[in-house]
Amino acid sequence: MTTSPSGPPPPSDGLLSAARRNLRELAQGLSHPSHPPAPLLAGSPRLWLRLLPYAVVLALAAVFVPVTIQVLTGDYGVPGGVAGALAVGQAAPLLMLAHRPLQAWWIVFAADVVGALVLLGQGPAPGTLWPWPPPAVIGCLFVLLAVGLRERRQTLIGVWLATGAAGLAFRPVAPERSDDSALLLFVLGGVVLVIGAVVRERSEARRMLAEQETISEAERAQRTLLEERTRIARELHDVVAHHMSVITVQADSAPYRIGGLSEEAQAEFASIAAAARESLSEMRRLLSVLRSDGSRGELAPQPGLDRVQQLVEATVRAGLPAELSLGSEVREAVERGAVPQTVDLSAYRIVQEALANVVRHAPGARTRVSVTARDGHLTVLVVNEPPSEPGSPLEVSGTGHGLVGMRERVRLTGGTLDTGPLPDGGFRVAARLPLPPSEPPPAPLTPEEP
Repeated sequence: MTTSPSGPPPPSDGLLSAARRNLRELAQGLSHPSHPPAPLLAGSPRLWLRLLPYAVVLALAAVFVPVTIQVLTGDYGVPGGVAGALAVGQAAPLLMLAHRPLQAWWIVFAADVVGALVLLGQGPAPGTLWPWPPPAVIGCLFVLLAVGLRERRQTLIGVWLATGAAGLAFRPVAPERSDDSALLLFVLGGVVLVIGAVVRERSEARRMLAEQETISEAERAQRTLLEERTRIARELHDVVAHHMSVITVQADSAPYRIGGLSEEAQAEFASIAAAARESLSEMRRLLSVLRSDGSRGELAPQPGLDRVQQLVEATVRAGLPAELSLGSEVREAVERGAVPQTVDLSAYRIVQEALANVVRHAPGARTRVSVTARDGHLTVLVVNEPPSEPGSPLEVSGTGHGLVGMRERVRLTGGTLDTGPLPDGGFRVAARLPLPPSEPPPAPLTPEEP
């Protein structure tokens, strides 16, 4: 028993399979609309655009129904009742073009075929078109345009071929008659379908581009937020690492600084120092992940409120008239270390970013910077007047990265941020950062009674 070797199927089978697949796609496209029954311009924000398709289809139906009756009765000699029925079948479905153009084409197509059979029974009329009279040709072109604006390419190809095949099928029935209207509708119908498809695809491309721009903008904002959080995390690493280093040194030196410690206490201090060193190692590994490839850590100390005066002076030298009001209570709190490092750094960065925004968006605007500390909060206020030279900003529309960074820093410290334009055209940035409760002064020692 021998078996024939398996091989690729004959080319004819492949062609037949492709032909059957294409026919199934055409049939599927002709029988199933590709869009929900919604008006053509239903998503337009303007009312008159949403009402425009209804006005157009009403006008078309109002024009084509009487015109079709007049042409069928006057030029083709069709009885009035039959002409009225054909006119309703060929022109009334135009009312469906706003919602269901494919279903309207089926009705118009069937009515046109019935009309061609009726005209065939009437006998040839000199100077008339057959099988499609002029109103049927023009009305069908409107239907094809509506179909082209809503349906897929497979559906359009099926509609065009079906229309051409119907006109071609009437030729052998009455070869003595002129079939110019069949050829005319076939050619013009193809042109109209192509125009409708081009307009539809262009509209879909613009819609998809707008959606992609929206998605890209959202992704850009999210990326900006993550980058700003990473930057803040890198800066806070130095703050936390300093405290952990202090804990490590104090725990390691405790047995030498404090005499008479038990072995349990010395073991506890050793455990604290080991845990602090391990935490420092973990933080360094985390920082290596947060830091960009090829970047190196900053070696300069982190700035704080003690450098706000230098920041404002540098801004003034850059051409921005700025004034600083730094309360004496703030200076005292900074000198005695009552301001946490995270609050100290966040306040400096907020002032820095606010001044940078003024330079970019309102060059020459007089700016006031105020830092006060009262009621357990540090308040940072940056207010600028309208720019002295309107129409000459370095940046017309910003990315909002600075405000994102401010919000993240304020959120990190548990404070609040208020930003927004002023009625006179200026801008205001107000941050309120919490301060730890001040420790009460120690009670004075009283002399012991003898």
